[in-house]
Amino acid sequence: MVKVEVAALLAGKASPLGPQGVQSAIAKRPVDGPARIGETGMVGDEQGDRRNHGGPEKALHHYAFDHYARWREELSAPPAILDAPGAFGENISTVGMTEADVCVGDVYAVGSALLQVSQGRQPCYKLNLRFGEKRMARKLQQTGRTGWYYRVLRTGVIHPGDAFELQERPHPQWPLSRLLHVMFIDTLNLDALRAIVALEALSPNWKQTALRRLEKNSVESWARRLGEDVA
Repeated sequence: MVKVEVAALLAGKASPLGPQGVQSAIAKRPVDGPARIGETGMVGDEQGDRRNHGGPEKALHHYAFDHYARWREELSAPPAILDAPGAFGENISTVGMTEADVCVGDVYAVGSALLQVSQGRQPCYKLNLRFGEKRMARKLQQTGRTGWYYRVLRTGVIHPGDAFELQERPHPQWPLSRLLHVMFIDTLNLDALRAIVALEALSPNWKQTALRRLEKNSVESWARRLGEDVA
């Protein structure tokens, strides 16, 4: 991987989103100066729904600014939020590092913190509200341009401009692009699901999802998460 630096660090406060006023902190803004990273994320960052967002396995969300140009091309009415990092609720923005470059369990030293890739993102309906696009969450899922989460192995401080330094790669055969393809596209590939369950560094939640598919030979419903359960 070429040298990749932190382009922006972002945090947000929970506030009403959309016509129903759903609490969300998806609107992230760049922080001034360095960010202190605790065990459950960036100090000062919030989540509107702590049941489905945040926590040790989803302490920090990383999204590639590389994808922004594609979104501006593909969306019929691209919103102004695509002009700068923070549109997807990310805490870390970079250029030169995408789901194809990052593997499950990768350990990166960034500043004085040590981060490990724990899982990809499962897009939810709040992206639809954020973008004013009824199927935005579905589009993220289908394209695999979801971003990913870190668990924090060592707390510390990260500055804009700090480089990502790869320390360990326990699952080189599992780039996130492959994981996301199985979880969202090739959803009942039984051999792949068995391999996913065995990924030591993958978050327990994603391993449980793969295990349930193997047990039931069916895929869980995404309608509610994607905001497609309304007639």
